[in-house]
Amino acid sequence: MKNPIHTKSAPAAIGPYSQAVEIHGAVYCSGQIGIDPETGAIVKGGIEIEARRALQNLGEVLNAAGLDFDDVVKTTIFLADLADFEVVNHIYGEHFDPPYPARSTVQAAALPRKARIEIDAIAMKRH
Repeated sequence: MKNPIHTKSAPAAIGPYSQAVEIHGAVYCSGQIGIDPETGAIVKGGIEIEARRALQNLGEVLNAAGLDFDDVVKTTIFLADLADFEVVNHIYGEHFDPPYPARSTVQAAALPRKARIEIDAIAMKRH
């Protein structure tokens, strides 16, 4: 049985999808961008600020599922510009400890709302 995860502490879904879905102990988190959930706008200040907000939003979704960054087993980072990789990699490293999750990082032609970063995750509930 699929269990949708929702929190008001992260941006609401802007389409027909859930912030995350849990099934059989796995939590599949939809991509998060640097939207301030209170204003509904992308945070201003460049890639560093957007990356921090996207990860904060992802953390809120994880928390709503009873999880945290230590439970993440796989992430995908989408960047509007791969030149931002080094900055994003540093900020990402502030949120995860070894053993790090598996990860893919790709450049996307465009992201929702002209975001510079989007990050999704798969996390596992520990029994």
